[in-house]
Amino acid sequence: MTVLLWVGVAVAGGAGSVLRLLVDEAVRARRPGGDLPLGILVVNVSGALVLGLLAGLALDHDASLLLGTALVGAYTTFSTWMLDTVNAWSRRLVAVAVANVVVSLALGVAAAAVGRAVGAAV
Repeated sequence: MTVLLWVGVAVAGGAGSVLRLLVDEAVRARRPGGDLPLGILVVNVSGALVLGLLAGLALDHDASLLLGTALVGAYTTFSTWMLDTVNAWSRRLVAVAVANVVVSLALGVAAAAVGRAVGAAV
């Protein structure tokens, strides 16, 4: 791995993190006060779609590392999704916690499958 690739991973990871913040905040601003964390749902589902697309494109190792692992990996967030779920559960919003898991998984898997199919067709 070259120094340039390391720098690319750091820059792409930083960009993905900032993009996650911007998308999450934009969604929250349009739907304030809801119990279901829609911002993180949008982030994770859109990230699954893009990651599926990249997988379908069968990029070389360096491009996969930069775009898939660094950019999309930093954009999506398992930890925030789980924390949002635990927070809903601890506030006794059991239906919201369960819906957050079920809806996120169903839409995420579907988005990844669609992205992969589109990428493979290109």
